[in-house]
Amino acid sequence: MKGKLIGKSLDELKKIVADYGMPGFTAKQIAQWLYVKRVTSIDDMTNISKKHRDLLSEDFVIGLDLPRHEAISVDGTKKYLFSAAGDKFIEAVYIPDKERATLCVSSQVGCKMNCVFCMTGKQGFNGNLTSAEIINQIVSIPDSEKLTNLVFMGMGEPMDNYEEVLKALEILTSDWGFSWSPKRITVSTIGVEKNVRRFLDESKCHLAVSLHASFPEKRLEIMPVEKAWNMYDIIDLLKEYDFSKQRRLSFEYIMFNGYNDSIEDAKELAKVLKGLDCRVNLIRFHAIPDVDLKSSDEKAMIAFRDYLTSKGVTCTIRSSRGEDIFAACGMLSTKKGEKNDKQG
Repeated sequence: MKGKLIGKSLDELKKIVADYGMPGFTAKQIAQWLYVKRVTSIDDMTNISKKHRDLLSEDFVIGLDLPRHEAISVDGTKKYLFSAAGDKFIEAVYIPDKERATLCVSSQVGCKMNCVFCMTGKQGFNGNLTSAEIINQIVSIPDSEKLTNLVFMGMGEPMDNYEEVLKALEILTSDWGFSWSPKRITVSTIGVEKNVRRFLDESKCHLAVSLHASFPEKRLEIMPVEKAWNMYDIIDLLKEYDFSKQRRLSFEYIMFNGYNDSIEDAKELAKVLKGLDCRVNLIRFHAIPDVDLKSSDEKAMIAFRDYLTSKGVTCTIRSSRGEDIFAACGMLSTKKGEKNDKQG
């Protein structure tokens, strides 16, 4: 099977051209064709000699893979199904909103973290995505050129596939790649401590931490990872870094009726986050099968937000998008899709 050029870093491209005896500058030319001009064939790389294009074509393809299926919500949100290695599938979600167009990308097939409220976690873990599979989600959708923002909040835990995610971020933000500002990209995590620190040291992209509770014992009940990566330890780590400038830190907090939505929970959250330059995004829970949790009502969410705001914590209630096509937060899963695809 031929290798894919898409998803290669500049260093990897330099090694390839050296192996084939090509001039060193050819690596940057290839990168420009891949990430700026976005060609679909090696033959389209017209400033590279025919001889060298033929050599590359013997062992490589561009490697783009168009979506297998598209679902469109009544609110304009679009969910795309992509193939992944091993006859698996992933989903990415395109969210248009006035002047913004955000793509929510996946980093794994399924997820190991098994959060009670998440469909992806219930699917189980089926493998890490390569940087090629991550970048492919971005360049292969019809609305690719309209994108203004990226969020790594799709299927999987980005910090559990750190090397490939970091490579994708390098491609997205480097001047030889997409040349995106890191301010346009947010990476989410439940708090894989070692790799959170690496991310903060090695990247300038925004960070979003999935908290979903103010007390460790409550978080442990709905997020088993609390046992491995304690919320207090993660927050202490974050306090070592400066978020008062360009990089933004946010906390994701899904609101569950009667569980984590009281003023007592809000008071504790304000106390826990004291001293951090951050914002809190309150998220409505979207019901999933076999989970008894229910979403907080509007009144409770507003009261929670207003209390945090009164204590100097920037807090917003996130609009829910794409629920009718199972594209909203916590609803991504390809388990059923894989079964249907194999039967079809």
